[in-house]
Amino acid sequence: MTAFLDVEASLGGRRWVGPTPLLDRAAEAMAQATGLPLPVSMALARRGVEPQDAEAYLAPQLRDLLPNPRSLLDMEKAAARFLAAVEARQRIAIFADYDVDGGTSAALLIDWLRQMGVAATLYVPDRIDEGYGPNDEAMAALARDHDLIVCVDCGTLSHGPVAAAKEADVVILDHHLGAETLPAALAVVNPNRQDESGDLAHLCAAAVVFLMLVEAGRQLREAGRKGPDLMAMLDLVALATVADVAPLIGVNRAFVRQGLRVMARRERVGLVALADVARMDSAPSPYHLGFLMGPRVNAGGRVGRADLGARLLACDNQHEAQAMAERLDQLNTERREIEAGVQAAAMAQAEARGLDAPLVWAASEGWHPGVVGIVASRLKEAANRPSIVIGFDGDIGKGSGRSVSGVDLGAAIQRLTAEGLLMKGGGHKMAAGLTVARDQLEPAMARLSELLTKQGAGTGGAADLALDGLLMPGAATPALIEALDAAGPYGAGSPAPRHVFAQMQITFAKRVGERHLKIRFGDGTGPQLDAIAFGAFDGPIGPALEGHGGARFHLAGRLELNVWRGRQTVQLRLEDAARA
Repeated sequence: MTAFLDVEASLGGRRWVGPTPLLDRAAEAMAQATGLPLPVSMALARRGVEPQDAEAYLAPQLRDLLPNPRSLLDMEKAAARFLAAVEARQRIAIFADYDVDGGTSAALLIDWLRQMGVAATLYVPDRIDEGYGPNDEAMAALARDHDLIVCVDCGTLSHGPVAAAKEADVVILDHHLGAETLPAALAVVNPNRQDESGDLAHLCAAAVVFLMLVEAGRQLREAGRKGPDLMAMLDLVALATVADVAPLIGVNRAFVRQGLRVMARRERVGLVALADVARMDSAPSPYHLGFLMGPRVNAGGRVGRADLGARLLACDNQHEAQAMAERLDQLNTERREIEAGVQAAAMAQAEARGLDAPLVWAASEGWHPGVVGIVASRLKEAANRPSIVIGFDGDIGKGSGRSVSGVDLGAAIQRLTAEGLLMKGGGHKMAAGLTVARDQLEPAMARLSELLTKQGAGTGGAADLALDGLLMPGAATPALIEALDAAGPYGAGSPAPRHVFAQMQITFAKRVGERHLKIRFGDGTGPQLDAIAFGAFDGPIGPALEGHGGARFHLAGRLELNVWRGRQTVQLRLEDAARA
């Protein structure tokens, strides 16, 4: 297929790829049938939406998309045991993973229980000392002092630790890929159990917890009682869905859309404190959740106190929430500093091996286990390949991986564990964790590369940039952005539309800070448009556009509303450019 606008190598080193002729025809048919703008029709056509379904897709309703909780195995049993503990005022412990999904899952349960007059014990393992998931010692200790342990965002592969909790019932609410056998828990609710249909495999753990609370509410109503307002808890589900990079399809779209509305009401003190410390000055969006709030919640589990994020999300005291949010903000700054050093070394190592391999990986002594996952994400973005980054402490390495669409990394990691090449490993399609012995590193990565190749890893162009079509500056209006937003929310599995402004003249260019660039451009006759290019001076884009010399450029990026001192204007978030 010919490169879009014949751009084989842009300033960012990318090959531009536009819509196929088939997609163009589908978008035109959508526009004719619905009267929607062509850019919106293209966004819908890309997602396989038929013209007759466009109206419903643009206004997703949770009542229409919410699955029946009982469609998940063990759900009725889990909710019934949970309610029995509440009714009998039994001692409940929540064992949560240390990331955003685990923290929000725990906060959902703590909030619900608090409204029912029940306090719960929160336990989050230390990433370095204990590692991911339940361990024998912690579970045995919790079982001695509690009647019910609810494991959230973890536990599906924890056969030994669940067996160690002899004196308590264990309920697991998870979404990580299951093995052929399950732990001997009272209930294991997980859409990624091997005996599940897979229809709900895209749910994060917080969504599974939410469905359990829906089922608990149903059982309460059947008994003539009323439970807490679950719709008010969708802000937590939205945060988890975006931050855990769950695909924004099906009910996940409704979770995020409705959750953002709830979050905008600023009723949850923990999220308010988090938004304020992140200096959010506009209504929350998926970008805010994924890049401002999520990293701060994660920071405690990465480089600080593991339970800090979950405690903030569950907090109902404004002053305590503010203090915790400020501490997480500090830890996030520390995390960025640690990450920068690891990223530079990992990128150099990966580039030396080659970024066009089916698997991109790097490993070294002393890399902080709290940042290897983020660095793996950076490698994945740079190479468009599944990536693994491992930090060794002596002979034992702990690593994290991130995948690309269509490649199930979690299943491959689980296969390696079963084959004895890894000491421990698991995850889901897009992300996984592992523990490996130093003498097994090379064989494990070679075998993983082989498994991922069979799934098609390495076939896509590392430098391809997908584009949705051409726009003129005059068409980039707030009304168009509002219409495009209706086809969202955008994120994992549903990327935001990316458009090209062709043959543009740059009329203004100014460096912002050391790395960023702000420009204004137009076609020379009509309206002009502002653009911001973050990190432009990390590569050739910044210098080329700043010193444009009157030359014309093709400019590619995503449209957004810029809010400055209460005033909204349209701007392009510039991602790439090419000489015209």
